Amino acid sequence: MSERSERTENDVLVEVRDLKVHFPIKRGVLFDRVVGQVKAVDGVDLSIARGKTYGLVGESGCGKSTLGRALLQLTPPTAGEVSFDGVELTTLPPGKLRGMRRRMQMIFQDPMSSLDPRQNVESILTEGLQTHGIGADRTDRRRIIGETLDAVGLPRWALSRYPHEFSGGQRQRIGIARALVLGPELIVADEPVSALDVSIQAQVVNLLDELQDSLGLTYLVIAHDLAVVRHISDTVGVMYLGALVEEAPSDRLYNEPLHPYTRALMSAVPVPDPDVEDRRERILLAGDLPSPANPPSGCRFHTRCPWAQPTRCADERPVLREIGGSRVACHFAEQIASGELRPHGVSAQIVRPEGEGDAPGVVSAPTEPGSYV
Repeated sequence: MSERSERTENDVLVEVRDLKVHFPIKRGVLFDRVVGQVKAVDGVDLSIARGKTYGLVGESGCGKSTLGRALLQLTPPTAGEVSFDGVELTTLPPGKLRGMRRRMQMIFQDPMSSLDPRQNVESILTEGLQTHGIGADRTDRRRIIGETLDAVGLPRWALSRYPHEFSGGQRQRIGIARALVLGPELIVADEPVSALDVSIQAQVVNLLDELQDSLGLTYLVIAHDLAVVRHISDTVGVMYLGALVEEAPSDRLYNEPLHPYTRALMSAVPVPDPDVEDRRERILLAGDLPSPANPPSGCRFHTRCPWAQPTRCADERPVLREIGGSRVACHFAEQIASGELRPHGVSAQIVRPEGEGDAPGVVSAPTEPGSYV
């Protein structure tokens, strides 16, 4: 990763406290009634330092994108606090919130669906400038747009073209330009390279890195690709079923993962050395991600965890706590790291919806000790 400008570590730009985003489950023919809640984000605490990159990883459906949208107030939070540069966003009236959005922008996952196919590039980039009253006249706005195109590596003739006339990588650059043209301080990048070829991914990641160095941007990068997150991030947070389970500096997290779920993620990263790849331990998780509409009690990972214990794991939800420079939500992180606790076999478990007869909440079948499924 390239060198960042020297900044005070305590200079926090974004602070999130106990953030929750719940979506109601409604049923009924004539009158909708709420019968449950999908807990997409459920009690997240994190901080992002100014000028740094925070990487967010986790399985599909764990709430990463919802967290990013809630941070920008694109999805209204159910509860919690989101502070941006000392301003509490969740209580801002709509007019003031709209003004704040100039300072925080988003790069969406699919550049084609996020760009209006009926607008050319100039119209797409001009729209935000006009909304926020940036630029004295059309000539001034075209100058700002031209400088932004230069920054993202697009030619000036692209202004008259439409999104369908560009390649995937070029469309993503247009999406980055749309975010940059307002001069934001924070950019939330939701899977910015997942839809691109590997060679184009490298170009876009390097572009984001260069723009951060030159403009002092702060990023929240949401991604599946662990290699991309490691390359670009200063701090990495791991999400599972709507909650953070581990947070640490990038190198520390990749070299010394403490949470069992993080260990499983890191064991899935391929190693280019065939000899090392054949010898290293792989942790294969049982079952699928449980439903956020009815998450397991206690530790949400205990239904799939090879180190789960009969006490505490199923009854008490762990909180993020400091362990040697990392924040980990695991009751037995120290014992797992020291080897005091050994992994055991785990069977696929079914978490049934609440109120489904008198059946128990979790049903599982035993496996042989020491086996992985």
